[in-house]
Amino acid sequence: MKKVLITGGAGFIGSNFIHYILSKYNDYQVINLDKLTYAANLDNLKDIEDNKNYRFIHGDIVDQEFIFKLFENEKFDIVINFAAESHVDNSILNPQIFTITNILGTQVLLDACRKYNIKRFHQISTDEVYGELPLDDKSILFTEKTPLNPSSPYSASKASADMLVKSYYRTYSLPITISRCSNNYGPYQHLEKLIPLMISKAINNDNLPVYGNGLNVRDWLHVYDHCTAIDLIIHEGKIGEIYNIGGNNEKSNIDVVKIILKELGKSEKLIKYVNDRPGHDLRYAIDSTKIKTALNWKPVYSFEKGILDTIKWYTKML
Repeated sequence: MKKVLITGGAGFIGSNFIHYILSKYNDYQVINLDKLTYAANLDNLKDIEDNKNYRFIHGDIVDQEFIFKLFENEKFDIVINFAAESHVDNSILNPQIFTITNILGTQVLLDACRKYNIKRFHQISTDEVYGELPLDDKSILFTEKTPLNPSSPYSASKASADMLVKSYYRTYSLPITISRCSNNYGPYQHLEKLIPLMISKAINNDNLPVYGNGLNVRDWLHVYDHCTAIDLIIHEGKIGEIYNIGGNNEKSNIDVVKIILKELGKSEKLIKYVNDRPGHDLRYAIDSTKIKTALNWKPVYSFEKGILDTIKWYTKML
């Protein structure tokens, strides 16, 4: 049995990955470590809580004494760090929490991996570390060699964590990989995020708040496709490498909102434009050539199918 530690496994992407990995590998024991902050939800994993290959542990990655004892007792083979404060608006209001969890927490995990000879540490990062792209030239995409230029305290904390991870590879030869994904969507996402927020507001006939003019563009990646990419990276990815993961589905925020309203049969009069977020990045777009070429990865979800499935899922769950 291989033992895998998933940090932040009660969150959106982490819980989806736990479902994915348990369904694919019968010989993997998965330990879900989560602090259970507001964005975590153990109900995401209710259907597998009795799985003999799954166990939940409540804890904080910043707590070094706790983490070291956990690593000593469990003897993990693979560590995948999903744990992070991730809401940009919250990082603008309270940057310190993001600095502590996203940077210090990552450092504690890296030190534990060094001490206990983990075979692979994988860091889940974001395309936001690259900053923004222009709206008027769709040929420009983020590659793994794009300089880091974060705009928000959130993305700055993730860029800092990435640099720490790379430094542990260079200095200590720690076996690491990093993935930087575009905007995820799909089941189990917290209602503070754009797509589930707009779905829930529309269902309740509430106003749908859209920042600025709604023309900010994001590359949408279905969470299932993200999970398949992570799986490939931790098993076949080259040690020390960074892999971009994108859905190749660029959509403006306002177009996403209008698609949701149309599918739910709601009026666009529900849209309410609100003051823009400070430092709001114009556009993100990922070049996934490296992972497609090196690891033969490709997404299976078009945005058209993915958004319909997601709307149906939330309509059933809300």
